[in-house]
Amino acid sequence: MRYLYDQLNLCERGRVWTNEEFALGFVGDVGDLAKLVMAEEGARDVPGGRAALEHELADCLWSVLVLADRYDIDLGLAFHRTMTELETAINARLATHPHNARPDEAGTEGHGS
Repeated sequence: MRYLYDQLNLCERGRVWTNEEFALGFVGDVGDLAKLVMAEEGARDVPGGRAALEHELADCLWSVLVLADRYDIDLGLAFHRTMTELETAINARLATHPHNARPDEAGTEGHGS
């Protein structure tokens, strides 16, 4: 898909987007996504409803995938590594937190359990 987008930009503008332009486009898409999430939660009126939200999530994902490809990043590997690092860091913090509740125990007090 990125190659089609590049081809369209070449035809219409005589050039393809730079990495910086893709990143700026992504930032714009994230702003649009934030507005659609607010609309989904009833905090603002934005036309398009759920279909627009789905579209914008897909746009954001596409931008991330394009940037990863352009910078030759194995996104699957990077995602797995990052989630492992986060899990380790969160578990370490929870282990030392005085009000530590395991996820399977959280929210069960006072609910008939």
